[in-house]
Amino acid sequence: MSSHSLSPRPEVHGFFDPATNTISYVVRDPASDACAVIDSVMDIDYAAGRITYDHADEIIAFITARGWRLDWLIETHVHADHLSAAPYIQAKLGGRIGIGEKITEVQETFGKIFNEGTEFQRDGSQFDALFKDGDTYAIGGLTARAIHTPGHTPACMTHVIGDAAFVGDTLFMPDGGSARADFPGGDAGELYDSIQKVLALPDETRLFMCHDYGPNGRDIAWETTVAEEKAHNIHVGQGRTREEFIRFRTERDASLAMPKLIIPSLQVNMRAGEIPTDASGRPMLKVPVNGL
Repeated sequence: MSSHSLSPRPEVHGFFDPATNTISYVVRDPASDACAVIDSVMDIDYAAGRITYDHADEIIAFITARGWRLDWLIETHVHADHLSAAPYIQAKLGGRIGIGEKITEVQETFGKIFNEGTEFQRDGSQFDALFKDGDTYAIGGLTARAIHTPGHTPACMTHVIGDAAFVGDTLFMPDGGSARADFPGGDAGELYDSIQKVLALPDETRLFMCHDYGPNGRDIAWETTVAEEKAHNIHVGQGRTREEFIRFRTERDASLAMPKLIIPSLQVNMRAGEIPTDASGRPMLKVPVNGL
């Protein structure tokens, strides 16, 4: 892992969504007009059952104003706390939607929980590309590499692009620690191993978070480095052992409430951002009772 080249240095722009504490990214090849969008957000008023696109429109306007070309829409994993706007952005700007190949395991698990019929494909075919561990893809002249980093979910991938790595929910900022590992298919031991893969990247690698909650009242932040995480991460830094992490993570997860948007998020995100429909074709979400 340490042999990874830190050149070139992609241009990275973060877009913070305060409703879900999610950071979406536009990543541009500095040598061309090609870019990628990572972990976009579709707005939902869950109580009203209303979908809007303000956050996605901001990203679309940003890319359009600069005349950039969108090559990829990357999902680091099937998010449980926000809905993806990938198909909405794709319809406006083009590009391919990609996710880790283990999406099929997530679809199988949650297809049962949401009692999806046989018309719901569990083969990942809703996405344009399914990445295996180590797969590469191009953003203009940039080579991006997908690293399988499960633990939070089976399909989690970290995307390494030049000197930047987009870690999804594998890691938070040093004072935020790590993500939970108690969702179906999650595993605290796997999460620890995945974090070690990320921390094996060169120390100066820029790490970009998918979420930040401003612990202890600090300003929202989403960029750090491998060196900072190794030295200061409150869950895995300073050589915390695998056994210590598993014990801590398991106890902590048992105390956490479910994300407020987990039910709509999973149904939409396992479909690559498409909203499910009922038999008459109307957009419709299900609420499984005592299913999660």
